Amino acid sequence: MYKVFIVDDEPFIIEGLYDIVDWSSFGMEIVSHAGNGQAALQALSSQPVDILITDISMPLMNGLDLIREARRVQPELKVIILSGFNEFEYLKEGMQLGIENYLLKPINVEELESTLSNTASKLDHTVSPQADDAYGIQILKDNILHRWLTGQIAATEFEERAQFMNLSLDAPDVAVAILRDKGQVPGMFERVEEMLRDRRHLNVFHDIDGDIVIIANIQGTSDEEQKLMDGLQALSDEITVTHPAVRIGAGRMMKGLYHAPTSYAEAKKALQYVMIYPDLKVIDHGILERCGSSTATFFIDWREYAKLILSRNTEQLADRIRMDFEQHRDGLTPGELQNTALEVVIRFKMELESIKHSDESAIYQHGLQLVLDSGTFDELVWALQQVGSQTIQSLLQDLKNPIVNQVLQHIDKHYAEELSLKLLGAHYHLHPVYLGQLFHKETGETFAEYINKYRIERAKEQLRNSNLKVHEIARNVGYWETGYFYKQFRKYVGISPTDFKVFG
Repeated sequence: MYKVFIVDDEPFIIEGLYDIVDWSSFGMEIVSHAGNGQAALQALSSQPVDILITDISMPLMNGLDLIREARRVQPELKVIILSGFNEFEYLKEGMQLGIENYLLKPINVEELESTLSNTASKLDHTVSPQADDAYGIQILKDNILHRWLTGQIAATEFEERAQFMNLSLDAPDVAVAILRDKGQVPGMFERVEEMLRDRRHLNVFHDIDGDIVIIANIQGTSDEEQKLMDGLQALSDEITVTHPAVRIGAGRMMKGLYHAPTSYAEAKKALQYVMIYPDLKVIDHGILERCGSSTATFFIDWREYAKLILSRNTEQLADRIRMDFEQHRDGLTPGELQNTALEVVIRFKMELESIKHSDESAIYQHGLQLVLDSGTFDELVWALQQVGSQTIQSLLQDLKNPIVNQVLQHIDKHYAEELSLKLLGAHYHLHPVYLGQLFHKETGETFAEYINKYRIERAKEQLRNSNLKVHEIARNVGYWETGYFYKQFRKYVGISPTDFKVFG
């Protein structure tokens, strides 16, 4: 068993790390812990360990100094940093010290477990320093580009990191394509990277869903755009000879680098249409309009649907579907209604997969067939209600503990009020630490992360649809300090609430 040593000045973090990971499944065991760097260094001087997991900001000796000193004692030590600070200088210095990953608090358990798995693999096999460096650089690259394409990084911060990583993003226009391999064939990423190595305008990385993302940074003329599509088709032709399940989705060419998240979202969405067009190997953004998702036809306010899915409210979702389709029953042709219904099925699939980070195609293949087989208006509505119900049921099946389900419903009704694990623990007669671990295990997110995301989504709705001032909206969704609201909004949306109100 590989020996793990944890250092953090917050006892709750240490307790949580003992419980939220099945360490034995990675061939690891926690042998000791410390509350500061100095105590950890003293212990490490006499206790051999394989992996050090440490915070950065601690009394007596910070995490970076601890890593330097610990490496003098144990040169082969693998290090994972956990930090509440998303500071580039910390990140850069950590990478220069040769760490396995830099994980932000609250800890994403999937990312931590993935890092532990990779670290165990490296300990199992002798890895050359160059390969080790390349692995660390790829982790950093994946992290930076994923945050950029999901709107979680400010412009100046991204430019600084891109320059440090020597990423080629000099041209004014950008398009994003996604290569998805359901089978997760080993070596596929390396193969794609090798095939595109000579094309400096293309950057390749892995996103959190395991997809291979290709970012094209070019002069967006019609000729260049056509060359890009031809290149994607050629890439597909070569790969699908041996791996026919691989599909490529392509977003639009966008003017300006900071519209890249739009192209990324389009590429993700285009891939969902494999269910409707299984013979297409490369699916471009144009399919979204051809399938009736243009604003002229798609009349659904998806934010309301997403809210009802998140709160697991099957009855209200069914009522909302009927109400929306009843309102447009006389204004649209049967074909337009069916196209809209197909689009809703796709949206349900995307929503569920964004929560579970897993392929849920089986549910929606059946749903699409129900929509296509509908002969009457009532059958069409019933088909969509079935898909909505199955979506929520899939989430409920994952919640094995009824208390967590009650907590989620409580958040939906009382998100604007004071909410904490301490208050909810008292309400449900559970220790707050245990409730926090239970919540994380069942939802995949910490309580703080979930409640902040939920409140920010409600704030975005009010910013779009009301004339209230920002500080009033902050209060309405449960933030009593406007400065903290701005900080959380930037973290999850990428821009300030004031800018979102103007441009969002």
